[in-house]
Amino acid sequence: MATILLHKIVKSNPEVLPELEENIVEIAKSLKLDPIKINTLALSFSEAISNSMKHGNQYSDKKNVEIDVYTENDKLYISLKDEGTGFDISSVPDPTKPENILKESGRGIHIMKNFLDDLVYNFLPNGTQVILVINLK
Repeated sequence: MATILLHKIVKSNPEVLPELEENIVEIAKSLKLDPIKINTLALSFSEAISNSMKHGNQYSDKKNVEIDVYTENDKLYISLKDEGTGFDISSVPDPTKPENILKESGRGIHIMKNFLDDLVYNFLPNGTQVILVINLK
């Protein structure tokens, strides 16, 4: 059974990012995560929430991001759901390929995939959900 640690709905306003990142770090510390995992989680969360606000909701003050943080089966889950139209994940260029090295965008998903134990995208009729997963043990 899942243990809910945080449920929050926020406007797509980047000014709330520092407070949200602090919430995630505090939760990670309370779960006694290794400091390296806390840092990689904080970076991944920052990237994911920024993407939800910018790419998903186009920073519209009429659109929200729903955040759910919970534990289940020795894993920490952070779910972010925006109100955007989604995207084709297979069209995101691999930033490690030579032709993409100098591009200024497109690294976030690659970074998150490498830092997290799992990264899941669900493309829903009313938005995109991304779930960040960290093993607690």
